[in-house]
Amino acid sequence: MEETIKNIKTSVTGMTCAACANSLETFLSELDGVDSVKINYADQSANISFRKDLISEDVLNDAASKIGYGLILGTAQKQVEQTEYIEEERLNTLKKKLIIALTLTTPIFVISMILNNSIAYANEISLVLSIPVLFYSGNEFFINAYKRIRHGQMNMDTLVALSTGIAFLYSLFNTVYPEFLISRGLEPHVYFESAVVIISLILLGRYLEERAKSKTSSSIKNLIKLQPSVVTIFRNGEETEVPVEEVITGDLVIIKPGGRIPVDGKIKKGETYVDESMITGEPIPVFKTKKDQVFTGTINGNGTLRVLATGVGNDTLLSQIIEMVRNAQAEKPKVQKIADKIASVFVPVVILIAIFSAAIWYFVGPQPELTHAVSVLVTVLIIACPCALGLATPTALMAGIGNGAEQGILIRNADSLESLQKSNILVLDKTGTITEGKPRLKEIIWAGNVPEEDKVYYKNVFLSIEKESEHPLGKAIISGFLKDLKNPEVFEIENSQNVPGKGMVADCKGSKYVIGNLKMMDDHDAFTNDPIIKAKHIEYERRAGTKVYMAKGQEVLCFAVIEDMVKPGVKETIKQLRKEGIEAEMLTGDNEVTAKAVAREVGIEHYKANLLPSDKGKTIKELQSRNFKVAMAGDGINDAEALALADTGIAMGTGTDIAIDSAGIILMKGDLSKVLQAVKLSRNASKTIKQNLFWAFIYNIIAIPIAAGVLYPFTGWLLSPMIAGAAMAFSSVSVVLNSLFLRNKR
Repeated sequence: MEETIKNIKTSVTGMTCAACANSLETFLSELDGVDSVKINYADQSANISFRKDLISEDVLNDAASKIGYGLILGTAQKQVEQTEYIEEERLNTLKKKLIIALTLTTPIFVISMILNNSIAYANEISLVLSIPVLFYSGNEFFINAYKRIRHGQMNMDTLVALSTGIAFLYSLFNTVYPEFLISRGLEPHVYFESAVVIISLILLGRYLEERAKSKTSSSIKNLIKLQPSVVTIFRNGEETEVPVEEVITGDLVIIKPGGRIPVDGKIKKGETYVDESMITGEPIPVFKTKKDQVFTGTINGNGTLRVLATGVGNDTLLSQIIEMVRNAQAEKPKVQKIADKIASVFVPVVILIAIFSAAIWYFVGPQPELTHAVSVLVTVLIIACPCALGLATPTALMAGIGNGAEQGILIRNADSLESLQKSNILVLDKTGTITEGKPRLKEIIWAGNVPEEDKVYYKNVFLSIEKESEHPLGKAIISGFLKDLKNPEVFEIENSQNVPGKGMVADCKGSKYVIGNLKMMDDHDAFTNDPIIKAKHIEYERRAGTKVYMAKGQEVLCFAVIEDMVKPGVKETIKQLRKEGIEAEMLTGDNEVTAKAVAREVGIEHYKANLLPSDKGKTIKELQSRNFKVAMAGDGINDAEALALADTGIAMGTGTDIAIDSAGIILMKGDLSKVLQAVKLSRNASKTIKQNLFWAFIYNIIAIPIAAGVLYPFTGWLLSPMIAGAAMAFSSVSVVLNSLFLRNKR
């Protein structure tokens, strides 16, 4: 039985809200042969387990299509490409619909609200202009509402479709046959402006949401793209190129210089420097030789490798990172979901109130019963239209984004605005977040017997030999000397020989020089008894940084200190955060000595070193289990899971796309001091969202009973649908204005 079970991960199309994910998950789970279904609304994906002998992937896709969704089948790369295409098409379509809606809504609004329908054929003009808005721009509201109702479900679309649809039909009737109400002594009002304004504003919110959602899910796509699509393998005695999906465990994979490593495996032949910063955060490439482990997505340096594949497909470390990020995004609570959850109760209640009120007016109300019943029905639906509710979060988000952008802080979603102000611990990645992420030449320590006048000459020798080096640190040394020397000279180098993992030896102006680490010095019997070199060597053993020695013959002349420098202002920021009640903790894949030195330099008491990406995620969960509200700041691929898992993810704008996509807040210039301003912005924005939601609900709680006619028995006054439309518009305007105040708060 077990061998007939198949698991697939596939992208899903057609989901517009969290309820869609629940609907599709329930529908597919009930099919014969389906073992389990897990739908992730955040990245629009499905994880389906099914029996191959009972059901196929195509049948699953057909089933999903019946209720308005689609499964994108095929390889991960194909899914990414097709999903990107569909999302781009979706955004372009929404943009086109929005432009048409806003263009046609403006004259309708002017005719109705400013000119008061005083021009000739005002109703007819509004009717003609409103048809494209409702039935082209707003058609998805009606289609989605119909699909939901078929499966016994309701959401915001249901109420939007009902309220705008009834307002339009009522207005159409009064435009075509106004005599019906006139003959009964009533004014035949039209509400085209209410219908199109509702459609336009909700469409605007949906466009913004779709754009944000597309950016969120792009982190997964970017991770998938790290794996090469075509791989060169050695099979049946010859080199051949195959799609990465066809590589199996035990294949001998050939990786050329500069290429990304396509599988997890062990080096069988070759040596090189590998950039593993995506996993460890360590900015300096690591030397790898025979029997060393390499990982998918990391970058091969200057050597050709033959690697025995030990992990392919879903068994690679990269796939595990993708899965962890995917799960972390799915687990994250979304403030936006609150509106949908409320809508699932709010919409049917409002419809019931509207029908119940209309029935009362029809059966026990005063004459004309039918006119009053229809008027109340329309008024309740119009006044309850969740415009303010729908605008509460996106307008505050837009204002918050504008305010943050002016300060160099990009706020991506309302969750981050809500959660950051509650944070009581800030977890920091080291490389690229606390430090600059680029190794630099910090200083040269000279032996005491090197004359001052000779130092410039030896610097030029050091510079000239490093230009022949293949070591990644060579660039930092060259860059440092070029800045330090007023008139740098490049001497002719002879007999240069690179020793991978150690350094190099070369002749310059008749003398032999050895440059590299202590092993290189030992190999060439280079030593020193110089007290300055010895003392500084011991001192730097306890500090962050890498030492590169230079010996002339067998005498050590100096060593260069290469260090990833701490960014300016980090120590002060951590001190200020502590005053605000936010404690800092550092997590790094770097070694213990470097981590301890950096933590001490910036005043962080708690740190963890030698961590894999999954370890960072575990630490975030462990802190959350102790009831900490965790904000995480990072910049690398190895931080992506932790950023997604944290209550608030903060990415450095100078970091990787994946880290940026996994975070809700981005510090545009990578300046950590902006975290303090982000906390203040978060507090103000969160307050504005809550105020908006509060006023939106208060408006409905007060307005709906009035629209239903509860005041009529006491005052003889019945709310006109026209006033209901104006009240609905006013509630939306009040929410927008409240959000705009946020733009100027600091």
